[in-house]
Amino acid sequence: MRHLAQILMAGLTCGAAAALHAGDVGLIKVHGAIGPATASYIARGIDVAGERGDTCLIIQLDTPGGSLDSTKAIVQKFYAATVPTVVYVAPDGAWAGSAGCFITLAADIAAMAPATSIGAAHPVSVGPGGEEKTSAVMKEKMENFASSYIASIAEKRGRNIEWARSSVVTSQSITASNALEMKVIDLIAKDLPDLLAQLDDREVGGKTLKTAGANVVNIPMTTQERVLQLLSHPELMLILMLVAMYGIIGELSNPGAILPGVVGAIALILVLYMATVMLFNRADPAFRLSLVYIIPATLVTAAFFMFIVGAGLRAQFLPARVGRDILLGQTVPALARIDAVSGKVFVEGEYWNAVSEVPIESGHPVEIVALNGLTLRVKPKQPPVT
Repeated sequence: MRHLAQILMAGLTCGAAAALHAGDVGLIKVHGAIGPATASYIARGIDVAGERGDTCLIIQLDTPGGSLDSTKAIVQKFYAATVPTVVYVAPDGAWAGSAGCFITLAADIAAMAPATSIGAAHPVSVGPGGEEKTSAVMKEKMENFASSYIASIAEKRGRNIEWARSSVVTSQSITASNALEMKVIDLIAKDLPDLLAQLDDREVGGKTLKTAGANVVNIPMTTQERVLQLLSHPELMLILMLVAMYGIIGELSNPGAILPGVVGAIALILVLYMATVMLFNRADPAFRLSLVYIIPATLVTAAFFMFIVGAGLRAQFLPARVGRDILLGQTVPALARIDAVSGKVFVEGEYWNAVSEVPIESGHPVEIVALNGLTLRVKPKQPPVT
């Protein structure tokens, strides 16, 4: 009995120890601009990890910045999450720029790979008109809001508040080693296994993480999220603006065509949807339009308007195409013998009386030279056969 009790106790102890290490770790990878698609992806990842009972959710991040509204949605989701969140700025060479800085600071645990950087969180409007069209008062309001918001995030997570403010006000950017030294982040991990090892036994919200050797389960983007993420690129915004412009012009030129107007309206809605206040580094190439897109778009637009203007000018010199003037100059065959008293022709879907000073036999071509009431005056197009 005593041996049996010892075996049972050993079995229970092993089972409890195994249970501590049995939880999976969720992983999502965010690369590129932060937008509604990213916010949706991260929120879904948190929900999935929470429903599965994962030990934590790792968000591997590499972004030059993005939408302020989407960033706020992500931060609020972090705060409400039932599963511990870990933002890992990776791989080497990655950057948590601007909006990414907010997101990194908002996580339960902030980690970076060695050769990465974080910061430069100044808010800038990249919608129609750009930053140059934003008033000084509006710029100041945006900066004050962003600096106070990031400071509140740093305060909540126990991170460096002064540096957080400086990342917005003066666009400060620092390396991973400096971020760890200044208590902006919690740890530096060279890769995912190293991260899991360093997370092991850390306490988050009263919960001790058991991540050493944990099974990492990737949570990929859905097709819808991928499409919406693609639409967040500046190149796509340029193309959508052109589609919106051409669609609206097409609908105004051809009222009732419906398709150009619908396509243009959808493109316009998508442009407005994307054109918010953004948090990003103005020098980053990810938010610059390449000449590969600008030059063809400019040439196509110029050709389009040259065609429209040219067609309009040519139309000014065309003969009238309505009313009685449309009949003058037309050549039609005589339906019956035409002389100074009577005759018949068929033109524009109707039978007309016709007269001619020179007799014209049936079947010969005649040219309409005048209209007197309901009678056409014609002349032979070629000398009649006698």
